[in-house]
Amino acid sequence: MDGNEAMAFPRVKATDGANQGAEGPRCRYPRPHDRAWSTVREPSTGTGNQSPIINHPSSIINPRGFTLIELLVVIAVIALLMAILLPCLQRAKKQARAVACLANLRQWATTFDLYLEDNQGRWARMGDLYGFLNDAYGRYHGVKTEGITCCPMAVKVGDPNTSGGIYAVYEGRRVQEVAYGRTFTAWQKLFPAPAFRASYIGSAAFEGQNYQGPAEDLPYTDLFSLRGYQNMPLLFDAVKPTNSLIERSRPPSTEPSGSTGTVCINRHDGNINGLFIDMSVRKIGLKELWTLKWRKGFDTAGQWTKAGGVQAEDWPKWMRNFKDY
Repeated sequence: MDGNEAMAFPRVKATDGANQGAEGPRCRYPRPHDRAWSTVREPSTGTGNQSPIINHPSSIINPRGFTLIELLVVIAVIALLMAILLPCLQRAKKQARAVACLANLRQWATTFDLYLEDNQGRWARMGDLYGFLNDAYGRYHGVKTEGITCCPMAVKVGDPNTSGGIYAVYEGRRVQEVAYGRTFTAWQKLFPAPAFRASYIGSAAFEGQNYQGPAEDLPYTDLFSLRGYQNMPLLFDAVKPTNSLIERSRPPSTEPSGSTGTVCINRHDGNINGLFIDMSVRKIGLKELWTLKWRKGFDTAGQWTKAGGVQAEDWPKWMRNFKDY
């Protein structure tokens, strides 16, 4: 064929309604306006040749792309997995903090042992509570306690305007200032210096009171002689430095979030952690608090114990599902 001859195409009948019966050339390639077709340039040859490909109608640009429905299904599955896993992660985080709290109390047990061994088991009455918890001057034990004065669940200091506190004045001079904590915040001693914060507190045994008769009998408490009392709390979770339990103490009517909860605070899922006078460390159920030997004459079978006849409906609603003692 030379350059002056035209290429002959087979004649076919047209399919459009406007020219039915007419004949037209057969197209080797699809027409550009055909929506089911598209053309791409072959990148490997560099010749500029084009070849047709057929794409799925759902994605003209990328035949492997997600449809909108598929994308929404994937997002829904991810959201469902997060809803299932997040509570488990939060629970595991709380359990890890509770374990760290028990570890702090075990370190306090070692610190107490060091002090008592050096002092033949004698604990001074009305001892300097703040000084012992934060022995900045090494007067008691010389152990650095900055990292173990707070339960990991209550490290930050709360707002004293909402939690309350102590502001003591004597003869016109400020002698003491303490900001109370809450269930998940620490209490803080502001004055006298040095200031420090904590979320534990000692019982009457810590202060050497009400264990061996009147205070004038002895100037100290012999804690070694009291180690037979395995259920005497010595140091435990608290929201202020004046916590203790007395026989007439009633459970809080609503779940406490502030300092009104005394020692009955829900810091560890129905428990608090405590160190006992025999230097053992364990969880303490909130209902168990009324069965502990808070002082020498404390009635451990009082009205808020199973031995004292307490019924499930006697407890406030927020405590009824906790373990009975």
